[in-house]
Parts: sequence; C-alpha cells; structure tokens
Amino acid sequence: MNFYFYDLETTGFNSREGRIMQFGGQRTTLDLKPIGAPDNFYIKLTNDILPDPTAVLITKITPQKTIAEGLTEAEFMTFFNKNIVKPGTIFIGFNNIRFDDEFMRHILYRNFYDPYEWQWQNDSSRWDLLDVTRMTRSLRPAGIKWPFDSDGSPSNQLGLLTKINNIDHLEAHDALSDVNATIALAHLIRLKQPKLFDYLLSMRQKSAIADLVTKGRPFVYTSGKYPSEYLKTTVVSYLIDHPKRQAALVYDLRQDPTPFYKLSPAELVEVWQRRDPAEGLVLPIKTLQYNRCPAIAPLTTLDKASQERLKLDITLIKHNAKILNQITDWQPKLLEALEILDVKQQERLFSAEGDVDNQLYDHFFTSYDKQIMNQVRRTDPVILGELTAQIKDPRLMTMVPLYKARNFFNDLSKVERQYWDNYRRHRLLSGDQNSRLSKYLNQVQELETQSWLSKEQKLILDELRLYGENILNK
Repeated sequence: MNFYFYDLETTGFNSREGRIMQFGGQRTTLDLKPIGAPDNFYIKLTNDILPDPTAVLITKITPQKTIAEGLTEAEFMTFFNKNIVKPGTIFIGFNNIRFDDEFMRHILYRNFYDPYEWQWQNDSSRWDLLDVTRMTRSLRPAGIKWPFDSDGSPSNQLGLLTKINNIDHLEAHDALSDVNATIALAHLIRLKQPKLFDYLLSMRQKSAIADLVTKGRPFVYTSGKYPSEYLKTTVVSYLIDHPKRQAALVYDLRQDPTPFYKLSPAELVEVWQRRDPAEGLVLPIKTLQYNRCPAIAPLTTLDKASQERLKLDITLIKHNAKILNQITDWQPKLLEALEILDVKQQERLFSAEGDVDNQLYDHFFTSYDKQIMNQVRRTDPVILGELTAQIKDPRLMTMVPLYKARNFFNDLSKVERQYWDNYRRHRLLSGDQNSRLSKYLNQVQELETQSWLSKEQKLILDELRLYGENILNK
C-alpha cells in the first residue's frame, strides 16, 4: 500500500463547469518516501470552455499554454488509468475530497471511465490532509507552528502553513509545487503527532467511521463547516441515518436542543438553511458523510488543554446530550425537513445545470453502460458515431460527439464539425449579454482597469482577452 499525493490547477471552482489545466502528483511509501519520478502535466483547454480570469491570474496558466504544452483529456486519462491508478493506492491531497476529487470524477465521466472505481477498486482508497491538519491543530498542536489570517483568525491555508514552518513552497498554485508542500506538511504532522496521524489514517474507511458515529456516544468532529473560533472542532451526537446517502445527521452539542425539537418541518427547513446567527436561530445539525473521510475521534481524545483551546464546557456538552436523548419524536420531522431541502437542491441543479457535462450525479452507470464506455475508448475515433445505436444511457449518447470533437478534432466529418460549431456557439453565446462569452470578456475588461496589476498580470489578461475574442474562430 502507498500514498499518491496529487493536486490540480483548474479553470475555476465549479467542477461541473470547469476543467483541469494542470495535474501534479507524486507516489510515496506510507513513510512518505518518494516512489519514482513525479507526474506533471498540462491538459489542453478545449475551445468550448472559458476559464475564470481571476483563477488564471492566480495560477498563471493561460489557455494558450495548455494548448501549446498539454495533453488532450483522453491522452491524460489513458496515462492516469494505466500508470497512476494502481492497487493499494491511497489518493491524498490538501482539500482533495471536496475539490480535486470532484474535478477528477468529472474528467473521468467526460472521457467514458467510471468516475468512482479509481478510489475503491483493488484495495485503493482516499484521504485528505486538510481535515487531518485541522484536527491536529485543535487536539494535538504541539511541535507545529500555526498561522493566522490577516484578520487574526486561525487559518489552515497550505501557503501560510508552509511559510510559518519553513517548508519549501516556492511556487504556490503550481500543482507539483503544492504536492511537494503537502508531502512535507504530512511529514511534519507525522513526525510531531504520529499517534493522531496514524489514527486518522486508520479511520478513512467508511465502516470504521460508521462504527464510531452510530455507537450513540458523543464524539469529536472537525469540519470546515464549524467556526474558526473553535478551530473547526466540536463535540457532536448521532441523530439518525441519512435516508439517501451513506451518511448520518449529527447534532452539535455546544447548542441546547430545546429551541429546535418543537419546530415544524417547514420551520426546521428555515433554520437549517440559515447561516448567520445574527438573523436568528441556526440549526446545529450537519450531514456527516462516511465516504468523505471525516476527521472524527472518541471523546476521550479531549484532554483538558484541548477543552480549553476549543472553549468546550464538558458539563454543558453532557447536559445537552442528556436532553437530546430524551427527545423521542424529532426524527420524523427531521426526515420531512430533509426531504424538502433535497427537493429544493435538485430544483436548483436541474434549472442551472442542463448540459450533459453536468449530469454525472444523475444516476450510476449500469454494467452494460460500462461495457459501452470501454468500447468507446477502444474504438477508432473515425467510426465512433457508429456506436450510438448500441448506447442506452442518454448521457453517453450525447457525450460521444463531444468526446470526439474535444479529443480527436481532426477526425471529425464535415457534418460533425458543423455540429460541434453549433454546440459551441450555443454554449458560449446563448443569453446575449448574459452569455458565457459576454460575462468572460466583461470580467477581463474589468480586471484590466485594476491599479494593483503587475506587468505579468497585465500580459496574462491580454492573452485571456485575445483567447475570448478569437475562440469562436478556432
């Protein structure tokens, strides 16, 4: 078994709309010693995609650079599945579960691979150093220097952590540089707090997580959803299984349950959606997903120093847990409220994300679908269109011409080129002044007026403007 550390630089934050522009990775032993050479690739941006100009100013990776130096998505996927996806691999990064893994799932999906198997087949798994770092800071911070943001609040940004701990990180927002920095940070945590590091590594499996969560005892939970004031950590209690996911609803025991359990389902929805306590009650319930490697630990890990650091009153925690255990009729109302929230979320997704590229999570692929996907990847691009008669999943049928145009443009027939051109024009121009292209060019223009721009950033914006102005002519 070994680690594979990886990091992505992307066109923006939305994995449904965005694309990977750079991939960096390094395999290591479980002792964090490098195995083989690192991987470092640019991935060609196709001419139906516009990057977020702000993101490009940060990464300094322009579309032109990816086109000149990069692989197509199909070429990269071939390398990835042949050389990186190996038995016993623990895929790890810094915030990879919520960010990088989502982009990887979507690139696999667009290129006719199963989006999930790479992280569970053949004894493979995933882990995330961000929540390990957060829990280390909250429970066992000794031996590591911990940074603060400009406003004085605790921060766990990779760049700040590497700087304060004198870790080499010369090119932040370069994928391979970020990978090396993440490995060095893992070294530091493992050196200074080996018991916690090894414990959280052992707790990455869903079965181990579910076992601790559902025991019915309060436990420590570290999550980015909790306030920085408490170092992202609290004590929670299991409420109920999530009806549609491998997950549980957990209650933050810092809060008295009394104001909540008499609320109607509609009222629960209102306080569940609220984020700002200044606006009223905020429901202290969170969905803990077993497949996201949550950082959890038994209550016994809370020593006195941790309790003081986290501003935890154990007497109050036990009092609130006792009240919660006495509530017998809350579960049906919570489930009804959750169903209302799920319907609202689906409505938002369906109204905003009609493109087939965004439909990864509509449903799982069948075994027949997977056979077709494998056949698509192995078929001569010239005759890919002949496969559509065998395809049952409408997503796959719609994706075939897009896959061919993005990866094998020179093999397109005249009719296929016309289809691709029409698709791009609709994607980039529909909406007139609210079109993707108009918004992109307006954003570039607005950024060009900023006084803080360096000479390098001005040149990047020049490239971005030219890319947008010429994209429909490519």
